[in-house]
Amino acid sequence: MSAAVIFDALLALLILVLAWRAVTDPLRFRAVVSFVALGLVLAVTWFRLSAPDLALAEAAVGSGLTGALLLAALRRWDERDVDGGESSERGEP
Repeated sequence: MSAAVIFDALLALLILVLAWRAVTDPLRFRAVVSFVALGLVLAVTWFRLSAPDLALAEAAVGSGLTGALLLAALRRWDERDVDGGESSERGEP
């Protein structure tokens, strides 16, 4: 087996593992980190498939922007949990 085949097999296995962790991890922060790592591995995979335009888009949107949005949402979620429920800023009891 050549090194390229082994690398491609490891990429495929890593994609499956990271996707599974992103969906099933009980800790939200680890799930978000797994999702961001999955996006980066997918970007490498697109590059290996000779699609550099998709690789750049996956790295920018799939990992960067979406990861930042998920981390911001996670921070707000944790702040709401610390406050003991819904925020009083919305006018709800």
